[in-house]
This record gives sequence, structure tokens and C-alpha cells, in this order.
Amino acid sequence: MIKRVSILGPGLLGGSIALAVKKHLPEFDLLLWGRREQPLEVARAMGVEQTTTDLSEAISGVDLCILATPVGVMKHLVSQIVATQGDIPLLLTDVGSVKRLPHAEIAPLVKGSAVQFIGSHPMAGSEKTGMEAARVDLMDGATCLVTNEENVEECQVKLLEEFWQSLGCKTRRMSAEDHDYAVARVSHFPHVLASVGATVGLAYNDIAELCGGGMRDTTRVAGGDPGLWTEILMENRDALQRSMRESITDLVDLMDCLEREDREQMHAYLEQAKQKRELI
Repeated sequence: MIKRVSILGPGLLGGSIALAVKKHLPEFDLLLWGRREQPLEVARAMGVEQTTTDLSEAISGVDLCILATPVGVMKHLVSQIVATQGDIPLLLTDVGSVKRLPHAEIAPLVKGSAVQFIGSHPMAGSEKTGMEAARVDLMDGATCLVTNEENVEECQVKLLEEFWQSLGCKTRRMSAEDHDYAVARVSHFPHVLASVGATVGLAYNDIAELCGGGMRDTTRVAGGDPGLWTEILMENRDALQRSMRESITDLVDLMDCLEREDREQMHAYLEQAKQKRELI
């Protein structure tokens, strides 16, 4: 049973999860950890009373620990957690947007310990970052993908799924590999397209005032943190390149349609795209 939860990382996702726990699971004992005091001050102002910069305090006696830090930081944190935890059982998960890398790095660290790791990825976010951007409703209706590469027992997986469902998420299990190839298409590739759209579309600054809702909508996520997104795109580069190659093929085909003045083929492509868009 999960009754005490620790969230490591007071950013957009970590902060939003903390706010959702406060709302939907008020009986839970919640602790939010951060390296710096400033975002924790923001968290306290938003109603998350229990915060700390002490990692040992953050994981002491908790049932579930959620890594809401950049993927590159997780390995270092998990090493400290395993060393501190000793033989006390702990369910550990993360909210990283890639899954093969965390599993590859964390699995050897927790092997033989009392820490059990199951991956999570709530498909929720914003182009905004930081605790200031956290929202209590960010999880509402989101799909949380769960990856169990280390074959943690079923009862623990169900406990984790029930936790996410309590915050308003739907859950779906996937392998880490399937996860990374899927999110490359529906999350990472769209970010690349938005960035290309902003770069090419706004090549001349004096036409920015001409932009309407279409330009704003299709390039919104390009306003995300470049440092964070550089890490995400590099971590999932092989899966992402597959989608990018397919897009290059489609662009070349569309250019051919224009050169041939092939209205029928252009209409067919746009009709197919319209039908695909209606799936969401």
C-alpha cells in the first residue's frame, strides 16, 4: 500500500504531480525534494507544505519515490538512494520522456537491493517549465505509459497504476523500446516540426505580425526549454531519425505534386492527414 510519496524534482511535472496528490490523495504524506530552495519556496506558496533539500530526508520511510528530474541526473540520484535505503523496500519510478536509457542505467544500480524500479511517463506537459508553471489539472485525462523491463511483481505494477489513475491518468503498459519509438512519433517528432516551422516560417522578423492562430498553434511547443529538449532529442535520436526520414520523403512527394500541379494527389494527401488528425 502506498501512503507516503516523495517527488524528486520541483519542475513542471514534479510540481504538477505534487499538486495533484494534494488534491486527489490528501490522506497521503507528501514530500517534495529539490536541489535549490527557490523552487521549493514557490511550491510552498502553491500549497505543497513539506519540502526539503536533503535527499536522505526525502526518501526516509517513503513507499513510492518519483524521479521528476532530467534523465541525465537520475543515475546519480538512484546511486544515493540505494546506498541510503539499505534493506528497506522502496518502489521507485520516474517520469522521463524516454525509457530505454533510464532502464539501462538504473537496473544495474538497483539489482539485488530493496529498491524496485518501474518506469512511468505521463503524457502531459507544456512549453512552459519550472514549478511556477505547475498545474493541479495537468494529469487530468493524460495517458501514463508504464514500462516494467525488470519484471517487478504484478502487485507492485498495479499499485503504481492505481496511483496514476488516482491522479486522473489512464494507464497503458509498454516495453521501453516500444515506448521510445511511439513517443518519438507523437511527441519528439512534433517538437522538431514545430521548431522547423518557427525557424523557416519566421525567417524574416518583419512578418511575425502577420501570424494567425495556425502559426501559433503549430509552433507552440517550439517555445519549450532548448536545453531540456536537446537532451530529450539526443536521448531518443535513433527512433526520432526514423520519423524524420519519413517526413523528408513526404515533403519531397508534396514538392513533386506542386511541380506537376497534381491537385488530385495533393487533395488525397491532405484528406488522409485530416482523417489521421481526427483520431485525436
